[in-house]
Amino acid sequence: MKIAVIGGGGREHAIIRQFKKSRYQPELFCLPGNAGIAEDATCVPVGAMEFDKIVAFAKDNAVDLVFVAPDDPLAGGLVDRLQDAGIRAFGPTAAAAIVEGSKAFSKDFMKRHGIPTAAYEVFDDFARAEAYLKTADYPLVLKADGLALGKGVVICASEQEGLQALRSMMLDNVFGKAGSRVVAEEFLTGHEVSLLVFTDGEHVVPMPSSQDHKRAYDNDQGPNTGGMGAFTPSRYYTDAIAAETAEKIVKPTIEGLKAEGRKFVGVLYFGLMLTEKGVKVLEYNARFGDPETQAVLPLLETDFVDVVNACIDGTLDRLDVRFADKVGFCVVIASGGYPVNVVKGYPVTIGDLEGVTLIHAGTAIKDGKLVTNGGRVFCLTTVADTMEEARKTVYREIDKVSFTDSRYRRDIGVK
Repeated sequence: MKIAVIGGGGREHAIIRQFKKSRYQPELFCLPGNAGIAEDATCVPVGAMEFDKIVAFAKDNAVDLVFVAPDDPLAGGLVDRLQDAGIRAFGPTAAAAIVEGSKAFSKDFMKRHGIPTAAYEVFDDFARAEAYLKTADYPLVLKADGLALGKGVVICASEQEGLQALRSMMLDNVFGKAGSRVVAEEFLTGHEVSLLVFTDGEHVVPMPSSQDHKRAYDNDQGPNTGGMGAFTPSRYYTDAIAAETAEKIVKPTIEGLKAEGRKFVGVLYFGLMLTEKGVKVLEYNARFGDPETQAVLPLLETDFVDVVNACIDGTLDRLDVRFADKVGFCVVIASGGYPVNVVKGYPVTIGDLEGVTLIHAGTAIKDGKLVTNGGRVFCLTTVADTMEEARKTVYREIDKVSFTDSRYRRDIGVK
């Protein structure tokens, strides 16, 4: 069996490692991959948006399954292209992936189907948006409509901050076309939880809940990032809240997408806020989260190949999907300027690591040496019986991985 994973970050490395555990012993490829993934799979220098080359590679190498991991190729219709070429693919079609590809679509979708979310307004005209922000209550949240590497959400404490964020999105085009339309929404308070589910478009298997840490610095300071660390399970996601989420959020989402001709097959991510007025949806992602995947996926006890195939074949209800009752924990090691100014190419030194797995996110080999090649460079992960044990293990080992200007948050898992 041959499996190709599309992407080249920490999430993809975690996915590759999970496939390596399979009893089917698949031959693994990653397009394009990174320096760490190259130790676990054959990396092919083809970008995630080079659809023609991906299809050609899958055909030429008789690949049995293509797992599309990142948001851009999903929103761009790579799964559709692969299916049209007769290639088995895991992930939602472009029609379904729009739940992540357009914040405006997802908010309107939730409204149509009575799914609890924050009050909001959508603007594609700067003057109208500016006028709204001048009369709005603060704090509020401003979101770029399109894909922005997880950085297109700004919490605005004042009118001044709101107008500044609006100008950067709609006039300065800091997110390109993604910011040509914006969503302004009510600021929700409570505990934030990530819920990933496997789905075949009708049946759903929830994964253990997790908590991501979006802000760049300790104590939730600094700009939003793609994520600086995660752990599972969330202590706030009780059985009662899980039941409420399944009935009021997950079920109507899956059924609503199917009813609108957007049947969703793959991994659907629910960004949730546990408010005093119940669970509300902050956002959808049409794929595994990063870094939540690095914390959650190692707990999967059922063969990953079987789970993926059951999703594609519509037989998820016939598979007993199990997760270990443990704590999954990961901390991202980032470049100093991330997420604003990232300098690449610094040499990396790695000591003897014990009790942890080193996931590569932004690495490359240059002149035979391992160097940094992104904003988020590594993710150090572990599985333990308790949160205390998990934190202790990762933070004991983390300084054995070093490069110029490296940094990480020291408060992952504290609250």
